[in-house]
Amino acid sequence: MSDPKREVRFSTIVPLEVRSTEGGEVHVGGYAAVFGEESEIGPVPGWGWRETVVSGAFTDALTRGDDVSFLINHSGLPLARTSSGTLILSQDSRGLKVDTVLDGSDPDVQRIVPKMQRGDLSKMSFAFRSEKEEWDETGDAPLRSIMSVQLFDVSIVTDPAYEGTEIGLRSKEAALGGGQMCISA
Repeated sequence: MSDPKREVRFSTIVPLEVRSTEGGEVHVGGYAAVFGEESEIGPVPGWGWRETVVSGAFTDALTRGDDVSFLINHSGLPLARTSSGTLILSQDSRGLKVDTVLDGSDPDVQRIVPKMQRGDLSKMSFAFRSEKEEWDETGDAPLRSIMSVQLFDVSIVTDPAYEGTEIGLRSKEAALGGGQMCISA
């Protein structure tokens, strides 16, 4: 069901990491949101605004245990999910960190891994409802500061709104110190 208050934001600065294991698991890590990065939502100047996610904005969602899915472009069946324990979300000084181990035999996972390795899918996004925000309308364009959210999903995406997110694949060799494949903007 569509929620008119549900919003989606993308970011691309932080690289995503992906690593495969001999058991067929695919480790994926990155940032779905980066604190303090400013993005333009809509046409600025015009009807749009500037927006930033404030440090700590995900505290309530993580404490509450929002049921968050890991998706491709915010749609389809989940690749992982917090309620099943296959998706781990945490918040650090940089932003909303994503860590998951995907099933390498899943056709959806098989579909995205080569694209991630090539760098075609290298950004992340998050879907949310703002629970607390502040607006500053003193500049050329209004600035919305998102202070607390309800989380719905984190997604690997092709077109992010925020350039600071990242996602990546990690190889067994990288995990053992032989190098790391990192995809970044």
